[in-house]
Amino acid sequence: MPTVAERIARGPFVSFELWPPRSAESAAALEDALGRLAGLSPAFVAITYGAGGSTRERTHELVARLAGSELLPLAHLTCAAHGRAELVELLERYLRSGVRDLLALHGDPPLSAAQALPEGDLRYAVELVALAREVGLPSVGVAVHPDGHPAAASRSEHLRHEAAKLREADFGLTQFLHRADDYVAFVEAMRARGASAPIVPGVMPITNVRQLERMAAMSGTEVPIALAQRLHAVADRPEEVRRIGVEHATELCRALLDAGAPGLHFFTMNRAAATLEVCANLGWEPVASSR
Repeated sequence: MPTVAERIARGPFVSFELWPPRSAESAAALEDALGRLAGLSPAFVAITYGAGGSTRERTHELVARLAGSELLPLAHLTCAAHGRAELVELLERYLRSGVRDLLALHGDPPLSAAQALPEGDLRYAVELVALAREVGLPSVGVAVHPDGHPAAASRSEHLRHEAAKLREADFGLTQFLHRADDYVAFVEAMRARGASAPIVPGVMPITNVRQLERMAAMSGTEVPIALAQRLHAVADRPEEVRRIGVEHATELCRALLDAGAPGLHFFTMNRAAATLEVCANLGWEPVASSR
């Protein structure tokens, strides 16, 4: 089976990000999303990992399960709050399960955290990239933030850090975007700094205003004023919020592909409907899956 890096290199694709379930209800939602999204033949499915290992076992179980299916899993792993030996054990465990693709992250605390995450033996995601290669994973990517990162002291420092990380990786996945121009400018900035790995833009179809605000605050993304005004004007009308969100995501995806993006990575929030609608608007229709 090809790696995530190889699938990205093949050309236009869709991929999805999912969370490991935290309850019986969320497990049912995840299974429904997996079943419906599989029909789009995604290039890969990224599985998140709670900073500090808060969802470690659930993440591993889901990734290991997908490794034996038609859905290629991309395992997230954070270095925050982990010792080096612990990270090596986790990476080797993935390899034993047939997992060969990793998204290396530092790890950010949840908004509700009372204090910062403790540092681990590895301070930066780029160190985790090197460790994953040392252990033997053939395909390693990193998360990148076109809008900047809340922890960065300046824009120039942020771009230097992102380029250094991307130069060591096979690919980058962006935090979710709202403007294609931000993606284009970021790719140009990375290329100017010698980072040539493909960069896949992230898209999150907006279906809930409060959820969008929370995610934007966590990631540091900036919602365009005109879009925010449209959404807040109909915040008490969920169907209208969804309509605007799907419309905006469709226009954004078309602009990203026109700008040369290798594919589209959807943040699904473990719900398939809005993502399926955007993909249908773009001409990606699901087919029967054997999952």
